[in-house]
Amino acid sequence: MGGKPANWGAIAAIIVAVLLVAAALYYLITQVGLSNILNPQKNLTITVMLLISLILGFLHGATPDEHTWPITFSYAIGSYGTKGGMKAGFSFSLGFTIQRAFLTTLGYLGLAAFYLKYNLDGPVYVIVGIVMAAVGMYMLNKKIDLHIPFDALFKSEHHTHKAERMPMHDVKPKVAIVHGLIAGFGFGAYATIITFIIAPQMPSLLFAPLPGVLFGIGTMIMQIITGALFANLARIKKLSEKQIKYIGRKTAGRTLWYGGIAFAVIGAFVIAFPSISSFAISTGNPIPNLDTIDIATILVLFVVGVIGIGSMVLVIRDVLRKSRHLRETPKSKVRS
Repeated sequence: MGGKPANWGAIAAIIVAVLLVAAALYYLITQVGLSNILNPQKNLTITVMLLISLILGFLHGATPDEHTWPITFSYAIGSYGTKGGMKAGFSFSLGFTIQRAFLTTLGYLGLAAFYLKYNLDGPVYVIVGIVMAAVGMYMLNKKIDLHIPFDALFKSEHHTHKAERMPMHDVKPKVAIVHGLIAGFGFGAYATIITFIIAPQMPSLLFAPLPGVLFGIGTMIMQIITGALFANLARIKKLSEKQIKYIGRKTAGRTLWYGGIAFAVIGAFVIAFPSISSFAISTGNPIPNLDTIDIATILVLFVVGVIGIGSMVLVIRDVLRKSRHLRETPKSKVRS
């Protein structure tokens, strides 16, 4: 079987891009000051406020956030290619950027106060989880079944050769855009800064969406980079294009399906027991998303680390095992 080598050129380009963005981000932070970025003062110029919004977007896209990483990982890994991964990151972030522009407009008008009064994390988790599970079910060509075979995630033998031949569906970029719009209603430390501190200082309603747009662009740049990186993970092994497509779709489908269930379950718990949202272990790091280990952090690690990476490793192992089996089996026996 012809091997498909890892796209080391693309991986090297991604690493260079990460280093350049990191250098630019470091320069901007030193120029503006970390304290001004995380706690913007009053009477800042429009240029400085928009620059702060962009930097916050970079930090948001670079740090493990439950509203971006799990979904970007799923769509990117399902695209089985650098361009596809970048497109997945762009599509999701485009929807997210549109929502953030809407959010900072509400902040300017003083209509975003409901975020201060109500904890929307639970409902957003549930809705995002339902959408993730529905897309994952579509990708895996699943039928609605009340039985949730969690053993399928940890036992590759659960799936037969027949299951591998079943068609799996691609997801259109517009689905990722809609997903980004929904996920954008999640609220965290970064959203608090751009919505309640920066947006109200904009000179007019015309400028009100700009902090959200710049924040979304910063997030988008980082999500495009991480999307390309995630999409190349399956190429570390020498696999055929057909195998890479199968691995990508299978991993994406499982991540969205099981990850969606995890999001919905956690969301239901947050709705039933709101105090769960206040659980946090301080890390001593001042950067939001890195300052504490909380429910959001656990959700990211579980969906991306356990379900996503774990599923990809198992699917690759299963594909390689079946490939070795076909090579070692005599042709006459295969025909019979």
